[in-house]
Amino acid sequence: DIPCVVTSRKKHLTPELLKVANDAGIAVFSTPMVTMKFVNSCTLLLENDFAASTTRHGCMVDYRGVGVLIMGDSGAGKSEVAIGLLERGGALVADDMVILRQVGGEVEASTKDFSRGFIEMRGVGIINVANIFGLGSIRPHKRLDLVVTLKPHSDLNKVDRLGVSRKTYRILDHEITNVEIPVAPGRDTTRLVAITCLEHQLRSLGYDMAAEFNQRLLDKMSDENSGLGI
Repeated sequence: DIPCVVTSRKKHLTPELLKVANDAGIAVFSTPMVTMKFVNSCTLLLENDFAASTTRHGCMVDYRGVGVLIMGDSGAGKSEVAIGLLERGGALVADDMVILRQVGGEVEASTKDFSRGFIEMRGVGIINVANIFGLGSIRPHKRLDLVVTLKPHSDLNKVDRLGVSRKTYRILDHEITNVEIPVAPGRDTTRLVAITCLEHQLRSLGYDMAAEFNQRLLDKMSDENSGLGI
């Protein structure tokens, strides 16, 4: 079956073609685009529309080029952290319901059109991000690079303190780095998330601060064992 016929480069549609298409119930379209560009555009649109997708409850922010999904229990402070990142120059992608699609070998985050640019804060209400922080504080979509999970203070002792080993969060068959940050009174959670994003960016460039510290510690212990330590 032929769903439709598309002619490119403003090609003239002959009466014979239109008659055959009309008799067969086939739609005919015409575009001024070059054939290759038209095919590429259609491929991207179809890939996005038919891509595997899922949703997560959280806040998605583009912070200095790092797409971070902030997750946690209800009332953990996800929206407050997102607002804090916006104050530091970040851009909001999604609040509450984050739509995740597998596009081009990556996981891309977005949200519904009607809720784009809005964020809910407990006790304050719905906030129009663009009105407060400007149009640059909104992104229609962003690649997911990092997941930050806000954990209760009671789980503090269960969190990796050195950061040598990293957990991952599986989304659409992709293993995304997942950093768990305990939420406790007096802790600047927004700053911790911001530093986590920057540290992740350094890791992606090949520099691992935790591994460097661990190696320095091992070297120090080795020197002491060999009698070279102070």
